[in-house]
Amino acid sequence: MKNISPFPLNILCFSHLRWDFVYQRPQHLLTRFAQNCKVLFFEEPVFDVNEGKSFLSYSQRQVDVWVIVPHLPGGLNKSSITSILTELVDSILSNEKMETFAFWYYTPMALEFTSKYTPALTVYDCMDELSAFKFAPEELKSLEKKLMAKADLVFTGGQSLYEAKKTQHANIYPFPSSIEKEHFASARTLKSEPEDQINIKGPKIGFYGVIDERFDINLIDQIAEARPEWQIILIGPVVKIDPATLPRHANIHYLGSKTYNELPAYLSGWDVSMIPFLLNDSTRFISPTKTPEYLAAGIPVVSTAIRDVVHPYGVNKLVHIGSNASDFIRVIDLELKSKKKSSWLVSVDHFLANNSWDITYSSMHLLIQNAIMSKNKISIAS
Repeated sequence: MKNISPFPLNILCFSHLRWDFVYQRPQHLLTRFAQNCKVLFFEEPVFDVNEGKSFLSYSQRQVDVWVIVPHLPGGLNKSSITSILTELVDSILSNEKMETFAFWYYTPMALEFTSKYTPALTVYDCMDELSAFKFAPEELKSLEKKLMAKADLVFTGGQSLYEAKKTQHANIYPFPSSIEKEHFASARTLKSEPEDQINIKGPKIGFYGVIDERFDINLIDQIAEARPEWQIILIGPVVKIDPATLPRHANIHYLGSKTYNELPAYLSGWDVSMIPFLLNDSTRFISPTKTPEYLAAGIPVVSTAIRDVVHPYGVNKLVHIGSNASDFIRVIDLELKSKKKSSWLVSVDHFLANNSWDITYSSMHLLIQNAIMSKNKISIAS
């Protein structure tokens, strides 16, 4: 009989997000899984126009986390790209035993060059409805169906995404955005803001995250124009949209990307935080990680009616929900005048008490163990 481990020795993760882009769900989870196994994080290819050959670059992020980047020549057609990626994955696994591996997918597109493998376990962590995002490949939906059929275990990045997918798999579980409370709660006591923010005078209304097609440009423009005395702080990379389309006012400050470790210092100077997302197909199932992070920092939050923000944060009166600039302005005005936030903070802390990436990781870890044991008809001794 095979000697089956209750947990894989290796996780090979295929991601549409780069490790060094924005520190979010994949990094939070996989760094924790690296306590138990080796994590190989396989990114989408980089096309080196001047290079004539394909190769993999490896870089270590911590003891057992390795980021693998495929480098391909420019100008290749899709068939050639898939063929080369297949060969590169083969080179990683050529001397490995597949029963020691779990494949962890963030993008169904990776199935094009990995479907032939049968690892000990296949996990699909469906953190977003990628098919609704700008520039999504046409074949993504069909590949997701195949991945759903192949996966042993499926996680979703929020409750609404779970509700949409739950009939597609027998072993699927919702895991909404979590937090590292102590990290963001430090914003409540920090006294010094970063250099590029400290000299911005006036009430600070902030947002951090990716500024892309989900971001409500007009909402920000209207708020900034209506309240020139407010300072709008926008932190994060601009992707998939033309930066020239972003609103420009003297009171809008684009501070660029910041590291995860830097965020609490910026939050410490904010009076109100925002989640200014459009309501469309690309935001229908998102569960913004920044919601509990803002709250842990003790910063009042106003958001558009994103389903996974309304439930549970809005209905529990932890976050204000607005539908337009007038709503946002009214709420921000109220929060700027409010001097009594102690009872709200008590409610926030009570609500977040059982919300952490450690808890999410532990729950996922147990489900993976159970899935492996079930797959191999082995019971875990109590």
